[in-house]
This record gives sequence, structure tokens and C-alpha cells, in this order.
Amino acid sequence: MTSRILITGAARGIGAALAHRMARRGARVALLGLEPEHLARVARDAGDAPWRACDVTRRDDVDAAVAELVATLGGLDVVVANAGVAAQLPLVGGDPEIFERTIGVNVLGTYYTLRAAGPHVAHAGGYALAIASLAAAVHLPLMGAYCASKAAVEALGNSLRTELAHTGARVGVAYFGEIDTDMTARGFGTRAAAAAGRFGPFTRAAPLATAVDALERGLARRSRTIWAPGFVGPLLPVRALIQRVVDVRMRRGLDRALAIAREEHAGLTTAQPA
Repeated sequence: MTSRILITGAARGIGAALAHRMARRGARVALLGLEPEHLARVARDAGDAPWRACDVTRRDDVDAAVAELVATLGGLDVVVANAGVAAQLPLVGGDPEIFERTIGVNVLGTYYTLRAAGPHVAHAGGYALAIASLAAAVHLPLMGAYCASKAAVEALGNSLRTELAHTGARVGVAYFGEIDTDMTARGFGTRAAAAAGRFGPFTRAAPLATAVDALERGLARRSRTIWAPGFVGPLLPVRALIQRVVDVRMRRGLDRALAIAREEHAGLTTAQPA
């Protein structure tokens, strides 16, 4: 039977690439996102997939959009809660609205998506995937809002796994390092990020196909954990040790980076509704 897959954050980046890949594999995909022109183009290239523009921070809108798309697909086998934003943010002296919006999109948006789609994937063979990040496990300076939000996404996925187990559905959490997407280019293409310096593989972008390959395998296997690039998986069980290394290594030049960030006022990687 052809899989029916709902993907949020599908206008660009990982969401768009996954929609294209799964459509080519014969899946029926449905798309949610913020940018109608981008969504329409992705949908056209993904077998004229149904799509809806939707702000995932608005619960009623998510409920309505998910219900409509599930009805169009005739049911649902997989939901990928992928919508997310990032921005550099000094926790002291940074813009609190950036923190609040990051939590709204990444945490509440993931919760609203899983809440709305959960009943539809609660069957044998059903699968819900929460897109977290290596940032859920290893926390970098200037990324406190993003790291906090992705740690919460990880927690949502882990809790939902137990709650849906009796239905036969499975739940996964995906952890990605830096992937070559618009989000990465905007999030790290700042003066403050340049001043903070690169930190080995943590801040070296891997090709987008690396993440999509991992997702394709994970969806097929209904995996508990998905990661890319390859170095991410072994880090997850030793996150406490890695965090200590990060704490020491990232102190170099950080004062200057923080000072720049407080003046730079970098926005979110995806423009948000007013």
C-alpha cells in the first residue's frame, strides 16, 4: 500500500527535499508551510501534492489544515513534524521576542502537529517523526533558544512514543548536525557567528542529501532514532562529556561574539507572520 505522508515546514530545506524524495518513491505526500509560493512549487514537483499554508503556532489552524489534508489523502501513515526556525540569541541582552517565537514555532508547532496528526497515525504501521537536532543534546553559545526548543522536541517525541505504543504506531526523533540549507546559511551567516569561530564537525555543513537519505531509511524502518551526518549518532549517548568539551572550547573569543550579537539583532531564519 502506498504510504501517505504529511510533512510540515515543507516550503524549503529538509522538508521540501524529503517531499520530493518520497514522492519519487511512490508515496502520496501532503505539505504544510508558511510560504505559499515556495509550497506551490514544491507541491507541483512532488506529484501535485495537496498543500496548505499554515502557521504552526496557531493551534486551530493546524487542526483544520491537518484534518483537511488527511481527508484529501484518505488517511495518514506518517507525519513528519519538521517546521522550525533558528536565530542567534545571547540569552543575556538578546531579544526576548526571538526566544519566544523560536519556542512557539519549534516546540508548540511540533506539539500542535503531533497532537492533530496523532490520532490518524495511531495504527499498526503508523509513524510520527519529530525533527529535533544535535542541538537537543549538545548546546552551543548564541544558540540557547534553538537548543532549548530542540531539547523540548526530543522530549515530546520520547513521551509520545510511550503513549502511542499500545496502538502499534511507532515514534522517532531525528537528530541532525549542521545541514546545508537556507536555515543554516541564515543562522550561521552572521558577524557574531564568524567571531565565535567554527567548532569542527558541529558547525560544518553536510550536504542536504545526507539528511534526506537518513530520513528515507528511517521512515522505511519506522526508526526510533534517525541522525545525520554519521558522527551524530555516536555522540548522543555521551552528550554530557561532549558538552564539557564544548563549554571549554567555545570560550575562546566568545566575549567579542556576544558583544557583536547584542548589536547585530539577527532575525529568525524564516520570516514569521505578524
